[in-house]
Amino acid sequence: MVKGRLRVAILGVTGMVGQQYIRMLEDHPWFEVTTLVGSRSAGKLYGEAVEWIDSYEPPKRIMEMPVNVADPEGEDVDLVFSSLPTEAAHQLDTRYAARFPTVSDASSYRMEADVPLLIPEVNPDHLGILDVQRRNRGWRGLLATSPNCTATGLVTVFKPLHDAYRIRKAVISTMQALSGAGYPGVPSLRIVDNVIPYIKGEEEKVAAETKKMLGTMSGGSISPDPMDMAVMVHRVPTIDGHLESAYIETERPVNVEEAKEVLREFRGKPQEMRLPTAPERPIIVREEDDRPQPRLDRMAGSVPGMSTVVGRVRRGVDDHSLRLTLLSHNTIRGAAGNTILIAEMMRELGYLG
Repeated sequence: MVKGRLRVAILGVTGMVGQQYIRMLEDHPWFEVTTLVGSRSAGKLYGEAVEWIDSYEPPKRIMEMPVNVADPEGEDVDLVFSSLPTEAAHQLDTRYAARFPTVSDASSYRMEADVPLLIPEVNPDHLGILDVQRRNRGWRGLLATSPNCTATGLVTVFKPLHDAYRIRKAVISTMQALSGAGYPGVPSLRIVDNVIPYIKGEEEKVAAETKKMLGTMSGGSISPDPMDMAVMVHRVPTIDGHLESAYIETERPVNVEEAKEVLREFRGKPQEMRLPTAPERPIIVREEDDRPQPRLDRMAGSVPGMSTVVGRVRRGVDDHSLRLTLLSHNTIRGAAGNTILIAEMMRELGYLG
């Protein structure tokens, strides 16, 4: 244990997102992984339990750590990251949160009234709901959540445009990478030479979560934004990186070049606070006709994979509409990276003390 670093437990450590936590936390200046938790892998060393699929070589220290059975009442850590499947998260996230600051990638509690759903650049003020949560639930710990991987890049892009022009309607079509389905994911005979135009529950999640994150907090509650949204989702045979096409209609007139500048200039509290996992530019705007592309752009930015890349920004049917394409790395910015950034922000704001 390095003096001064917070002791971290990772729940669901052998999965796709769990592997990103291992990679991103190994040299983290504030957090140190000290506890690994799994279900079917419990009782094994991590190196024996994990089917490692990243090109990154995990450190020997982690590979030789045991994977433990979940023990919320018996752990001795300072912070918990949960990347559990939905059903397991529903059972365990609140048990850990009763004792420890817990940040979860799972969907189980995202829409609970007293649980913040966060993108640190977008809605850091929603952390205020944690005071209500702790008071109502009697917890020593807390539970904050990270959004659906598809909603993360989308809402990051919508935030500055919504502030500038007020989005009243949005139509979204996604092309989502295989890693978003977890490991082992989609059977090869279903996805090779194919596109699957359905992901269970995804369209509803993206719309509801977008409205919650862009909503306003007042009087200890969050009121969702009233924008109209239609979402269509597709699973495509790329490994990482969710590509999305968006058509938006706005209350205020939109100038295309001005909108690009609004996106380029967007910064949030993580950039102001110079958090370790915060990219210098949350949004990167490209001018080429054929960008962004997952293979070329998913690792873009000063912190690879933490920036959302936008391209093909152009006029819609009139001067109150806009079309664009966006790309975000679904297991980094859309999962582990965003969750780590939430924890970094909470540390600096005193929620982990």
